[in-house]
Amino acid sequence: MVLKVSTMLPLGTPLPHFELPDVRTGHLISPENFVGKPVLLVMCICRHCPYVIHVQEELAKLGRDYQKRNVGILAMSSNDVKNYPQDSPARLKEMAEELDLSFPYCFDESQEVAKALTAACTPDFFVFNEERKLVYRGQLDDSRPGNGKPVTGRDLRTALDAVLGGKPVPMVQNPSAGCNIKWKSGNEPDYW
Repeated sequence: MVLKVSTMLPLGTPLPHFELPDVRTGHLISPENFVGKPVLLVMCICRHCPYVIHVQEELAKLGRDYQKRNVGILAMSSNDVKNYPQDSPARLKEMAEELDLSFPYCFDESQEVAKALTAACTPDFFVFNEERKLVYRGQLDDSRPGNGKPVTGRDLRTALDAVLGGKPVPMVQNPSAGCNIKWKSGNEPDYW
């Protein structure tokens, strides 16, 4: 397990356009699906990463809590399924059903959305405001497998609450940490 941290995409970066299939329904999900939502949370996750497994129950809870508050939420996996078949769309669908995720879980087969976000690890989190400008990127909270700290979602929840309350998101934002995105051979991004 190699630890990788977020690249910390510059705040204010616009949400990239995307059209990704939801692994449960097959429907294409795009920014247009979230029109009218004052906040959009994009989570880069996968099935096999121990860092994601460590927080997956909190991710499901966070989805239930914040969708009630009109937050758009999208999870996606961008991992190379040829070398990591446990992250295939069929296995992601199983994960979504096991956790009863209340938000779309998409597969970024081309890895282009992950590149546009400069995603580096799983999990990696990106919060966009109503103008779809990046206001938060970084960790869920301080918990990591084996460090004994409870999984609370504190950092991400603080950011979401700030945007929903019309307040500035705290400027101190700590990078997420986890397994590196599993890039297809020859498809590694420049920032890698």
